[in-house]
Amino acid sequence: MLRKVRVLFCLFLLYPMASGNPQAQVLEEGRPEELGFNPEKLDRIEPVILQAMDDKEIPGAVVLVARKGKVVYRKVFGTRSLSPRREALTTDTIFDMASVTKVMATATSIMILVEEGKISLKDPLSKYIPEFGNRGKKNITILQMLTHYSGLRPDLDLDFEWEGYETAIELACRERLEALPGEEFIYSDINFFMLGELVRVVTGETLDQFAKKRIFEPLGLKDTGYLPDSELVPRIAPTEKRDGKMLRGEVHDPTTFRMGGVAGHAGLFSTASDTLVWAQMILQGGVYGDTRILSPMSVLKMSTPQTPYGKGDWRGLGFDIETRFSTNRGDLFPVGSFGHTGFTGTSVWIDPFSETVLILFTSRLYATREGTAVFLRRKVASIVAAAIEDMPLERDHYYYRY
Repeated sequence: MLRKVRVLFCLFLLYPMASGNPQAQVLEEGRPEELGFNPEKLDRIEPVILQAMDDKEIPGAVVLVARKGKVVYRKVFGTRSLSPRREALTTDTIFDMASVTKVMATATSIMILVEEGKISLKDPLSKYIPEFGNRGKKNITILQMLTHYSGLRPDLDLDFEWEGYETAIELACRERLEALPGEEFIYSDINFFMLGELVRVVTGETLDQFAKKRIFEPLGLKDTGYLPDSELVPRIAPTEKRDGKMLRGEVHDPTTFRMGGVAGHAGLFSTASDTLVWAQMILQGGVYGDTRILSPMSVLKMSTPQTPYGKGDWRGLGFDIETRFSTNRGDLFPVGSFGHTGFTGTSVWIDPFSETVLILFTSRLYATREGTAVFLRRKVASIVAAAIEDMPLERDHYYYRY
């Protein structure tokens, strides 16, 4: 069965267009009750966060909720660091974004290149990186890599010593497939650091340079980027120790670390406020204020299922929609909303039906290696969704089958 065209059309209409006064798109504070939220229900977030802190799942959290372009909830809980002195979390704390990098930097960059006609989603990656095409990988498309249907395994082997960006690319080109392309959903970091390499090959700029110039700087994201400067370190949330040294301002992801800190699957640092601006740009169909990053059609492609028909795991181009990883959707946001998580404890969820963005940032590894944000994400998302009390009940808006 083909996707319901009228559903996608309704979904598309929910993205505001860049017409009229563009400055009206800039986020500002709003009263929850004026934006359809029950403020007493939003207050349920705090005890859930505090309980997770008491249970040693997280040391603290930053929570941002926005609807219809206005922030309705912004609170900070707990600590950023305990040693050498205790530091409270702040709204401007910078987090290691981990896999949220995949959508904020890499997928967004890839779609810019698609719009410019420099690549096509149906192109095999080997068209641009010929050495990638051996061992059965010649026909893997850019689309299959964006949706994690390439057949590649989750990550490179870290059990033997290797180092360097070029080495990682060479090792990825030697990889054999674990499944035929298009047959099985395998969440793979290899997909995305090779897509980061694609950006470099096509543009002549490294991914961090391209994303800074084409995404972060135009959006005014001053605290977002790779390889943060030393003066930012006091504001960065630590993750965990590696070789006896606490990682703070150095990327946690071990593959990215070996690659020098810049990769397509991890390595980005950002604040909750900066991430909210980027997410609002996505929600608004690629525009924020008077700055357009993507076309509405690109955003629609990124945020609707692009996986092979009949498969049980739904991914957009970078975005998670309905897989075992989409716990941050909670129990109430509808299928058709989308987002991504990061291993370090970062999380973004966007619901175009209610025009809501939820940002939940924790540094869950700093609590303990076993610290988890999975259950917390689900609970907070459900609380936020339940607090929205002015949603229409026209079923066509929410009927989403693939």
